[in-house]
Amino acid sequence: MKIIFGLLILNIIVFIHELGHFIFAKIFGVKVLSFSIGMGPILFHKTINDTDYRISLLPLGGYCGMEGEEDFKNAIENNLSSFPKNKNSLYGIHPIKRAVIAFAGPFFNLILAIFAYTIICMTPLDQVILSNKIIIPDSSVESVARNAGLKTGDKIIQIDNKKIESFDQIYEYVSLRPKTKMLIYVERDSQTLTFEVTTSLDKTQGTGLLGVMGDINSKTIIKTKTYPFFIAIIKGTEKMFEMISKTFQRFKLLFTGVDLTNVVSGPARITSILGDTVTEGFNYGFTLGLCATLELVALISISLGIMNLLPIPILDGGIILFALIHLIFKKEISPKTQYNIQKIGLIILIILFIIGTTGDIRYFFSKWSETKKKSY
Repeated sequence: MKIIFGLLILNIIVFIHELGHFIFAKIFGVKVLSFSIGMGPILFHKTINDTDYRISLLPLGGYCGMEGEEDFKNAIENNLSSFPKNKNSLYGIHPIKRAVIAFAGPFFNLILAIFAYTIICMTPLDQVILSNKIIIPDSSVESVARNAGLKTGDKIIQIDNKKIESFDQIYEYVSLRPKTKMLIYVERDSQTLTFEVTTSLDKTQGTGLLGVMGDINSKTIIKTKTYPFFIAIIKGTEKMFEMISKTFQRFKLLFTGVDLTNVVSGPARITSILGDTVTEGFNYGFTLGLCATLELVALISISLGIMNLLPIPILDGGIILFALIHLIFKKEISPKTQYNIQKIGLIILIILFIIGTTGDIRYFFSKWSETKKKSY
């Protein structure tokens, strides 16, 4: 059931993405030849108004096939200097319209994230939080906080210019800043002390480390603040932009020497995590399960949107880049040149797929090993 739930949610995220392309292609008069939920062999299909709507065998995404893809293929095979200017084709419309159609998929992913965060902002929830009181692990565990002079029982009240009230805020601030010098303000015995600490890098997770733990004896349950619908939309939008910023910050961490096979997730691991979140979250109650699921849906949707906007050929960002070059320089990049550049983009995606798949295999092998140990 976990896998089914995971696949269902992942397909909804991809469906929303492809729906963005579909709607704006229709708006701009581009003929949509096919719209599929799933990939691979077609199980069911029905043609309505020149569009073949499909449900395909492999529940791993979907696609929106538009007029112009065959034009691209024919232009390559016949060594044409430009694309045929068919008004119903993706390559026959104005480059701004082509860029908008490409942008619509990621944009709809961001709309989905706003929707998810809006529901969360409207949902009352009992949240368990740990205070800002810390525990320093024993000497067998490396801790830059211990080396700087922090002690068990200290309360971290501020890091740089950020006020700290809970352990979650400590983790949130530090995890995005590996190998960063920061000022930590601590309350100890009614005194305020200041420490200069340089965080370390957790290469397996791609996060900054301070080397402290939360005090589970200081946990409290608070009710999250809820908002009326229109205010919740504003708060949800703010949360979406906040997560975009954090996503870019985490993206930069990929170039700091982290273990990419562990940090970059493939579709199998994402599906598993989604399934685990749904089933385990709802085991603790409907509202907690709903909010946990929506939080992860928003995060994956934002990640998918941003990834597709990268200026890599064959992704939406590559189409947008070519369209903007066409618009600015008033000259279309030849089909052959675009094809050769797309080969580079395909190589990049294959490398990312291999990294993600390798990480997935390690992840599931690790889970299997843990299960085996528990069975003895």
